[in-house]
Amino acid sequence: MPVDALDARILRLLLEQPRTSVREYARILGIARGTLQARLDRLEREGVITGYGARLSLAALGHPVLAFVHIEVTQGHLDDVGTRLADIPEIIEVFSITGGGDLLTRVAARDNAHLEDVIQQVIRMPGVVRTRTEVVLRERVPQRTLPLVESIGRGAANVTPAPNT
Repeated sequence: MPVDALDARILRLLLEQPRTSVREYARILGIARGTLQARLDRLEREGVITGYGARLSLAALGHPVLAFVHIEVTQGHLDDVGTRLADIPEIIEVFSITGGGDLLTRVAARDNAHLEDVIQQVIRMPGVVRTRTEVVLRERVPQRTLPLVESIGRGAANVTPAPNT
């Protein structure tokens, strides 16, 4: 689904001012509330907007240690291991990857000993061959989507419709 310039402006507002009402978004954008709601409904239906919610600090929640754990899995066990990983609360993301492993997980832990305990749970899973862990020292660029949305919006605004022939 192509995102047009108005969609990009809506997404930018959602990212910059997540606690604002639909009525206020419509006022800021200078569009009718019904138009905005229809756009939001379409963006949700088409999977562009996947949810709403607060961003939480893992460190403030008592889990300041962040690590990426690469997991090599026995062929045919990827789905089973993925399902088991979802049962470990400290594993906050799991991706299938190419390269040096089959899965990449993001793990939050209270300290290094806790991280080791989580890794040991993973290693004991049937189908896990080996793991490789990289501990995060410092976040350099926080998770973000706004620059991408702005880039898409600029691209959509610069598209000129094809002439009718």
